[in-house]
Amino acid sequence: MPATILDGTTLANGIRSELAVTVKTMAAAGVRPGLAVVLAGHNSASEIYVRGKVKASEQLGLNSEQHTFSESSSTGELIALIEELNHRDEIDGILVQLPLPQHVDSKKVLMAVDPAKDVDGFHPVNVGLLSTQRPGLVPCTPAGIMEILNRSQIPVAGQEAVVVGRSDIVGKPVAMLLLNANATVTVCHSKTRNLPEVCRRADILVAAIGRAGMITRDYVKPGAAVIDVGMNKVADAADFKRLFAAGSPDSARRLETFLMKGSVLVGDVHPEVAEVAGALTPVPGGVGPLTIAMLMYNTVKAARMRRGSPILEPSRK
Repeated sequence: MPATILDGTTLANGIRSELAVTVKTMAAAGVRPGLAVVLAGHNSASEIYVRGKVKASEQLGLNSEQHTFSESSSTGELIALIEELNHRDEIDGILVQLPLPQHVDSKKVLMAVDPAKDVDGFHPVNVGLLSTQRPGLVPCTPAGIMEILNRSQIPVAGQEAVVVGRSDIVGKPVAMLLLNANATVTVCHSKTRNLPEVCRRADILVAAIGRAGMITRDYVKPGAAVIDVGMNKVADAADFKRLFAAGSPDSARRLETFLMKGSVLVGDVHPEVAEVAGALTPVPGGVGPLTIAMLMYNTVKAARMRRGSPILEPSRK
């Protein structure tokens, strides 16, 4: 029986609907949460992501600002803007779109963000709050993964979870969130021995490694919930053929996209995993929409926390 597809777009729309009610209530009290997005350079993918975030903010009724710098901008210029945004009361969230130009010291820039406005959840203060289970701002993609599991009624407590990838942005924080939710967690990486064997123990398998289709059916325990965080562009015909055999589900639509655009977006999980897993997030349309929804959630949460309001918690629908 094929896996249940976990529709991230539908789940994200549910979160946005809940937030819209909260934002309307806050507006009636004279508070409009504000998000400032900082973009430096001319990375086309970053520009697309920023447009999506600004549009989502506006649709929700948030105050949204975009600050764009040239490729030659310095670390000092970016930090000066962030310090200004830190002191502006109408700005509740500051997001620095990564990657920054190569000559910019990204760590210094991110450290300059006030932890109370760090809607990406990357500041060491927020990392510490997460690790000690104290209220703070949680990285958006990991938080979105937990929402997918919770809203899809996938049990976490007592389950064995395996996270493939140890990045500060996804791997480490999602492992901490799963641990805080009482899962037994294993984090894997490039030095892990017998990786397929370790992954096959998982009731919940999170793939966040950035390698197209690496997680095949041999990595997956029958019936497991598989969360695919990967966003990989496949432009090579041989790679496409490896991932999408003729006649497989979805292959015709994917081939049409590949022939028209010259590439196709795929995750870290091979499509054949749908034949083994109990539940699976698609790429695109899985984790991605939740990431933007949780950015909106973090902005509203930051606005409430900064003003001493009760912390907003997502409902479990």
